[in-house]
Amino acid sequence: MSRPAKLALADGTVFAGSAFGAEGEIYGEVVFNTSMTGYQEILTDPSYCGQIVTMTYPQIGNYGINPEDVESGRLALRGFVIRELCDTPSNYRSTKSLDRYLADSGVIGLQGIDTRALVRRLRVHGVMTGVISTIDQNDASLVAKAQSSPQLVGLDLVKEVMPKSSTAWSENLTDLGRGFQTSASDNASAGEGPHVVAIDYGMKWNILRHLRNIGARVTVAPGSWTAEQILALKPDGVFLSNGPGDPEPLDYAINAIRGVLGKVPVFGICLGHQLLGLACGGETYKLKFGHRGANQPVLNKETGRVEITSQNHGFAIKPETLPSNVEVTHVNLNDQTVEGLRCKDVPAFSVQYHPEAAAGPHDSHYLFQQFRKMLPS
Repeated sequence: MSRPAKLALADGTVFAGSAFGAEGEIYGEVVFNTSMTGYQEILTDPSYCGQIVTMTYPQIGNYGINPEDVESGRLALRGFVIRELCDTPSNYRSTKSLDRYLADSGVIGLQGIDTRALVRRLRVHGVMTGVISTIDQNDASLVAKAQSSPQLVGLDLVKEVMPKSSTAWSENLTDLGRGFQTSASDNASAGEGPHVVAIDYGMKWNILRHLRNIGARVTVAPGSWTAEQILALKPDGVFLSNGPGDPEPLDYAINAIRGVLGKVPVFGICLGHQLLGLACGGETYKLKFGHRGANQPVLNKETGRVEITSQNHGFAIKPETLPSNVEVTHVNLNDQTVEGLRCKDVPAFSVQYHPEAAAGPHDSHYLFQQFRKMLPS
């Protein structure tokens, strides 16, 4: 039986459809993702904390849900908007439907709206706050709620998704995840490789699997840790993870990175890339509608090669604010935004995109090997 639900935007636009997943009402920043596959990895990416995610691909749920492809321990996004839900998934790994998965996770889904019209509005006017409700169907009431809900800028969302304590990570890439890669960990027993401390600001698990794949012994540390706590673990290298929201309020993370730079090699991605830029003296700004999808073209300025990348971020670094000892290594070919940095005077580099690409293309897997070369043998 169809359950009516609506999405109201802060600009007064209302979309009526039907609900799936959980019941209730939530607000969040409405964003869109252009990936054709990988909805399960998107759902479990902690970087979507505080957001309502809209998929541009028209049918979602066709291959169901499986326990191997989750990227975190829970769903952090606020809501999920699609054009059409597949009620009967078909895949040999599927254990439940998308509808059941969202219901079990307490996440509201909305289907049956014109997602093309929604995405065009977000592209023209920029991402904005919205409200999804299965209990309030009054347009004026929903719009008022969207207009009075807090915006994402200036919020510290990392504290909602980061772990509370440090843990050792031992899971490797599966054969399916590794594909045609050569695994360094095949020749190094767990604990024998260099020690990498991965700072978790809302990290996707496939990143940790790739760090294991280069032979590293991996310890996951909370994003709130100080440089002293990180260095007390005696790391051979430090990894800065992805995570949600605005990087500029995260003074504790920026100061910790400053305390680590120059002492051990550092590799950052996504939010970790922005935090590295801030730690070096740069500034960030909010993009109009962000980069979210598995098809973003990035130029590697050092090699001249173009990588098709997986991305999920709404903020970027202002290149004109970077000091002379930091160089831009990668740029986005759609809008020329900064996609990679390298410090000239200390062993540290970062990229704005996701080289672990779960889901997405494998063009950027080489970055993990680049980090491995900076670590002791």
